[in-house]
Amino acid sequence: MALFIRQDDNRSELQSKLAAELQERAKERAKMTDRPDGVSDSQYIKGTKTTTSLAWVWIVIILLAVGISIWLMIVGLAQR
Repeated sequence: MALFIRQDDNRSELQSKLAAELQERAKERAKMTDRPDGVSDSQYIKGTKTTTSLAWVWIVIILLAVGISIWLMIVGLAQR
């Protein structure tokens, strides 16, 4: 974000217009902070499901499956 310094006596007319425009854009962007990604409607989320409280169980099962697979590969290579 731009830093606005008040130097009215040293600014040209063009600089004043640009500074006013930048301040207006900053105000417009500040109004959009209630929407984190700037999306104005929520139609893109229609039909999706929220994560259940048992999601951690699936994570543990996947980690165990990967761990057991790696362990079996190591044991299989050690027997050769």
